[in-house]
Amino acid sequence: MKLLLDTHVLLWWVRDDRRLGKDARRAIATANLVWVSAVSGWEATLKVAKGRLRLPEPMPVTLAADDFLELPITLRHADELGRLPRHHDDPADRLLVAQARVEGATIVTHDRAIGSYDVRVIWT
Repeated sequence: MKLLLDTHVLLWWVRDDRRLGKDARRAIATANLVWVSAVSGWEATLKVAKGRLRLPEPMPVTLAADDFLELPITLRHADELGRLPRHHDDPADRLLVAQARVEGATIVTHDRAIGSYDVRVIWT
């Protein structure tokens, strides 16, 4: 199974936050491939710069420690993003949907608006 973690899911995983449910936690631990999008790095960096988030380690260190892989944003992802309906107002979340669709991945998220799209989801 290929998973794409929503930004908050990555943070919950790193902090061993109880909001990350057993099913989602098990899926992440046993997945063949776990991606973290470059858009999540962007979101986290913006929050760190505003003083709204502290990361225990730089994002590349965090990913390597858990054997997660970075998913760059490609032109194919951008093309798919342009085809998506505006069910969600957050462009970062729409980009995650586009990436999951292009890559054939399942998104792990708590964001119910993502369920409006034709994409596989594991709910937290």
